[in-house]
Amino acid sequence: MAAGTGDSMAVIRVYVEKKPGFHVEAQHLKEDLQQNLGITGLTEVRIVNRYDISGLSPEEFEAARGTIFSEPNADNVYDEEYPVPEGARVFATEYLPGQFDQRADSAAQCVQLLTAGERPQVASAKMIVLLGSVSDSELAEIKRYLINPVESREASLDKPESLELRVQEPAAVSRVEGLISWDDEKLSEYYDSMGFAMSLEDLFFCRDYFRDTEHRDPSITELRVIDTYWSDHCRHTTFATRLENIQVEPGAPAIDKALKDYYDARVEVAGTTKPICLMDIAVMGMKLLRRRGRLPDLDVSEEINACSIEVPVEIDGKTETWLVQFKNETHNHPTEIEPFGGAATCLGGAIRDPLSGRAYVYQAMRVTGSGDPRNPNTLPGKLPTRKITVGAAQGYSSYGNQVGLATGQVTELYDPGYVAKRMEIGAVIGASPKENVVRGIPAPGDRIVLLGGSTGRDGCGGATGSSKAHTLESVKEAGAEVQKGNAPTERKIQRLFRSPEAAKLIKRCNDFGAGGVCVAIGELAAGLQIQLDAVPKKYEGLNGTELAISESQERMAVVLAPEDVERFCALAEEENLQAVVVAEVTEQPRLRMEWRGDTIVDLSRAFLDTNGVTLSAKAAIPAPDLSQNYRELVPAELVGQPLAKAFEQNLSRLEVCSQQGLAERFDASIGAATVLMPFAGKYQRTPEEAMVAKLPVLSGETDDATAMSYGFIPGISRFSPFHGAAWAVVESLSKLAAVGADPLSARLTFQEYFERLRKDPERWGKPAAALLGAFSAQIGMGLAAIGGKDSMSGSFEELDVPPTLVSFAVTMTKASRTLSAAFSAPGDKVYLLPLPEQKESGLPDYPALQEYYRAVREMAELGGIAAASVVREGGAAAAISRMCFGNRMGFRFESGALAEKLLFAPQSGALVIEAAPGAVLPKELRAALMGTVTEEPEVVLGEEALSVDHLLAAWTGTLEKIFPTQTKEAPAPEVPLFTERFAGAPAIKAAKPRVVIPVFPGTNCEYDTARAFEKAGAEPEVLIVRNLTPSAIEETIDRLEKAVRNAQIIMLPGGFSGGDEPDGSGKFIATTFRNPRLSQAVEELLYHRDGLMLGICNGFQALIKLGLVPFGHIVPTEESAPTLTFNELGRHISRMAYTRITSVKSPWFAGVQAGDVFCVPISHGEGRFVADEETLRRLMENGQIATQYTTPEGILSGETQWNPNGSVWAVEGITSPDGRVLGKMAHSERKGENLYKNVPGAKDQQIFESGVAYFQ
Repeated sequence: MAAGTGDSMAVIRVYVEKKPGFHVEAQHLKEDLQQNLGITGLTEVRIVNRYDISGLSPEEFEAARGTIFSEPNADNVYDEEYPVPEGARVFATEYLPGQFDQRADSAAQCVQLLTAGERPQVASAKMIVLLGSVSDSELAEIKRYLINPVESREASLDKPESLELRVQEPAAVSRVEGLISWDDEKLSEYYDSMGFAMSLEDLFFCRDYFRDTEHRDPSITELRVIDTYWSDHCRHTTFATRLENIQVEPGAPAIDKALKDYYDARVEVAGTTKPICLMDIAVMGMKLLRRRGRLPDLDVSEEINACSIEVPVEIDGKTETWLVQFKNETHNHPTEIEPFGGAATCLGGAIRDPLSGRAYVYQAMRVTGSGDPRNPNTLPGKLPTRKITVGAAQGYSSYGNQVGLATGQVTELYDPGYVAKRMEIGAVIGASPKENVVRGIPAPGDRIVLLGGSTGRDGCGGATGSSKAHTLESVKEAGAEVQKGNAPTERKIQRLFRSPEAAKLIKRCNDFGAGGVCVAIGELAAGLQIQLDAVPKKYEGLNGTELAISESQERMAVVLAPEDVERFCALAEEENLQAVVVAEVTEQPRLRMEWRGDTIVDLSRAFLDTNGVTLSAKAAIPAPDLSQNYRELVPAELVGQPLAKAFEQNLSRLEVCSQQGLAERFDASIGAATVLMPFAGKYQRTPEEAMVAKLPVLSGETDDATAMSYGFIPGISRFSPFHGAAWAVVESLSKLAAVGADPLSARLTFQEYFERLRKDPERWGKPAAALLGAFSAQIGMGLAAIGGKDSMSGSFEELDVPPTLVSFAVTMTKASRTLSAAFSAPGDKVYLLPLPEQKESGLPDYPALQEYYRAVREMAELGGIAAASVVREGGAAAAISRMCFGNRMGFRFESGALAEKLLFAPQSGALVIEAAPGAVLPKELRAALMGTVTEEPEVVLGEEALSVDHLLAAWTGTLEKIFPTQTKEAPAPEVPLFTERFAGAPAIKAAKPRVVIPVFPGTNCEYDTARAFEKAGAEPEVLIVRNLTPSAIEETIDRLEKAVRNAQIIMLPGGFSGGDEPDGSGKFIATTFRNPRLSQAVEELLYHRDGLMLGICNGFQALIKLGLVPFGHIVPTEESAPTLTFNELGRHISRMAYTRITSVKSPWFAGVQAGDVFCVPISHGEGRFVADEETLRRLMENGQIATQYTTPEGILSGETQWNPNGSVWAVEGITSPDGRVLGKMAHSERKGENLYKNVPGAKDQQIFESGVAYFQ
């Protein structure tokens, strides 16, 4: 706590409410309550953010009140009391104690940047004010809907005396006295009272171990540690269960053959010593292909972080060896009970694996499974499906967008089975130069350093929680098992590990995913002595057991040689990360933990490594009825309908319809490496089949890229898990072919998600069949799955998820050769390329399929394919429709191509290609002519013509209410072009102008920005803002001031400073630059040295909050000042935007002409420009409206499609009065060769080159 006057201990309370016009969140909540809960008597909803602050003097609070907690032009502020309107209903919600609250945390950090003293304590709550007639029962229903007891609670409306947590000194860790002498009956009573995830047999095994080997009773911590170690999540218990026999029902020769091939493979690989189990079937494909020399690129090591392959990468003509690492992760159970946190940490968890392998993670894919979100009926004990699916999308995108990870593909699979439990998969891909990854063997005396976040009570029991069977009762208690993600911290670890110096000091690294300290550190070496007192804590009062098992997202355990510890910790400190030595590697192979002088864990490694008692089970696989093969069937609702009606209805089916409103929440362009945006064409409406990104090289250019795709259709898997898995593999390979990559060099990783298997052989038969199907596909194609993740808890009461095996495929490709799915030229012929099949078994004909992929690749390399797409749900009809939408083209079907089955059966994996004029189609492809692309935007089926706009409306309408894409039009009057250029020149020239780029907690565009300046010939200096202690802040202000005085250009990069909290963007940056020393240095740079300033996205938000645009100076914010606020859609928006250069007054636009139109990526949640009419006229007359949103033809627009955030007058960027300070929303720094090549338009505005040229 801050010293000084007594009253700084007092709690200050303040209420902040968005002004009308800014209250997007409240408007959305009102609609939500009216539409989804049917509360029709509501007339108005207000949302008020309430902050309680202690540790500030009244003067310090006054300085923060109108800059950090609120902004005069966007908020109304009330001190101590909120004037509740007569007759209103009021309640408040807050996070449970111990949950990470980003809003309160960012507010405290931001205030500390202002005072440079101790960090104050801040608690935040959200007050909901309901006006109109709301009954008691409706109020109770609203509270139930808005307060998820797993993470929040209703908050008291009274102000607390103090914010100090009353902490009880935790008791010593107790020993379970007498346990080793208990008989089975007494032990099973104890077992029932403890809520273990391990089995009763495991507990008997523990008793015998302590009795016979250790000759003592265990501590409670030891039992919890063992329970965590042996949980399904950490040790794949279900997958390791011995299968005593696998019975295949007669009449399924293909499954029989696969089983026999698996038994033969076991002999070929290593004799038959290992027990037969699901895990053995899952890895047998890789073992066999590796033995046969088919996996030369596999990177093999004792360290298991992620799937890892060695690849050559050409950078500026020189070839280097890189490691590409990829990983899929699920968080099904946590997301089901706490959607935001569960999905955020799903992505956090996926990133951590390649990151712990020292890879820089640069692209993500999200594949989820959900019930129908439009269905208002909710099962007792569950959240509404809509709330889960929207909350999860918010959580995952919030985390990915903050950590600065481009999400290249987002797909939600709708199936009634996922009502049992949601599926939430995050798959990521990372890379690094191989020389950065030193894989050493830990030696006695090595130190283990804990890096990153602190330990809290959230995340206790996460590993065991996701391994338990869940029922109505257990859901209520599971709250502490879900963690909250802290993305800015993970971002810092990414930065640290990207530095070759830091990476090369690391011998081995493990993340704190499942199981916390005991597993993360426990897995690093056989013998360890861990000091739990050294583990940093979020708050006092945690006991030894909690310190041993609490998981957390943003932490790494790193093994270092003792002589490297000091340097490594110094490097961490430069990145604003805490690093602490917490353990030492020991000679003796035992896991020991000490807490407050007491050894509370002391276990032999051999015992832990047994993984408990191996269970056994039997599996029975039924013979599938091929007449019911889902892949060959026309969906029941379309059978026998008139063709035109069926064609339209097919597009609006939940399994087929557009998910653009969901996908555009996720930043797709950060990293300036995205080759394909998720949606193609001038209108950005055609979803791509796979994601492609260039490798994340720090300098220089490369054409080397990775492509990643997924394959899975629930309906095929439900018909037969064996077929479902085989076709999932093939679908994932076809999608790689569709983007111009080579599927025959792919590597796979699988996600298995099945029901609880209990003791039922028929249930065990489902994963067994799926894994055999995937095994047969791997052997048939000669392509191995080199990793995977299993989740075996997909049941709720009597409901089960569909048998799920998702195949992810990854391969190297070239950015310049990448294909898109959008039709490109009227007159081109379009063909369906059916996959070769074995008709009698309903499976792919693998030898012929290899020839097929070779032929497609050859055709693509000769330039014969103009666009390609893959058939899935919706059949060829939906594939062709989607290809039309991107460039608003039409299609005329051949009369022979109108058969129901040909159009609508989900023949997954078949390719639909637009052939380039004069292309030769190899005969292996058995191409069927489907029709011709037309200029007229209509689809012609025989005698009938359907307008493309009408079909588009059917396709986009289904989920519009769940994931909106349209909102009211903003005013966009004509603004004349301003052609007068800036006449002045800087007093002092500079051949290589210096650019200072500050990196705040949450900034994530610094790499792209520094690179753009470097390529333009400037000298960027990236400066990390350090704020862990008052002295670090003091030193940061010194360094920043020096850097600004030494620079010609200040660049404020994009990101989410402080997570765009407290409730507003750019506050960290603006607060720092309001420091008198810094604002003085900025003034001198601009007006004594004629320097330049640029702010993009988050940087523009900071410039406008400082007043640098439009006023040219740092000034207090007036109530009428223009600002940037939340997008009308109320969510993050990522896409390409067409923008026009309206004024060339600014030196930043010296390289372009007024009226030029560019296509630039945007990605923001708060980009809506707001100003009054008078301000807008003044800006227009003075040429300060620099850039505006337009249609591709350059016509100013207020429509959501072209002006995504709803900016008034379509303003995208403005300047200071003389043009030398420029703020803009669109990410002009995200540029490079072959990026976003599926969206037409000029991409490079020459901003950085112009800025450099100004000084030359």
